[in-house]
Amino acid sequence: MTQSPTPIHEVVREHYAARIKNNAACCGPDACSCSNSNLYPADLLATLPDGESVVSYGCGDPITLASLQPGQTVLDLGSGAGLDCFFAAKKVGEVGKVIGVDMTPEMIERARSSAKRMNISNVEFRQGLIEELPVESNSVDVIISNCVINLSPDKSKVFAETFRVLKPGGKLAVSDIVTDGPLPDAVKKSLSAWAGCVAGAIEASDHAGMMEAVGFTDVSVTPIFFDKETVDAALDDMKDMIELQTIPREDVYKAVYSAKITAYKKA
Repeated sequence: MTQSPTPIHEVVREHYAARIKNNAACCGPDACSCSNSNLYPADLLATLPDGESVVSYGCGDPITLASLQPGQTVLDLGSGAGLDCFFAAKKVGEVGKVIGVDMTPEMIERARSSAKRMNISNVEFRQGLIEELPVESNSVDVIISNCVINLSPDKSKVFAETFRVLKPGGKLAVSDIVTDGPLPDAVKKSLSAWAGCVAGAIEASDHAGMMEAVGFTDVSVTPIFFDKETVDAALDDMKDMIELQTIPREDVYKAVYSAKITAYKKA
């Protein structure tokens, strides 16, 4: 049974469609306004063709975390404009394959256009929900994701789906937002805060527990301190929302973290 998008899905979709519209040059040579090169090491950035800019809406570097090898099949959850897919495509080589799944048509269109322009032929982009992946079971060696799982209203289903599509012995390697302590209720209830990668974040221990519940082993969730400037950038996107205007930012600073997350499907 196909899952219908929830109100959270819709507000997230609109949020990222607007980002693409407002940054029409994303993934192109004039994309400085939406660049975020500090997430990735210099040797990885050097794999992009000359003239291509780094456009990421993520919170980390899942490519390095994944330790990708030539010939692997890689799936990117919430692939956005395609940056991590393009990095992964270089890592797995011509005999490998990369699949990007995103629910936002504008992101899919931009990613496909960029892949064509950069002549990257071992990557494809499919529109769909990460709670209901358009991917065959036991077909993927590695799953990556960059600041997307926190956006899902049904994370248990996301983890069940990732476990389904991974081959035995496969690896999950994602960067995402987690919490260490409670978020203010007004933040958790705000749809705009969901779209801003804040409200949907869950406790690191709950994150690990959900993965173990569907069968993942050797689960590791390593929080990394999230600097105030990064949190401010997310909250500034939502500064006009009345329900968030009375929330002390210190309460959010204390709770929100980026994390490196890895897990395995037993062979």
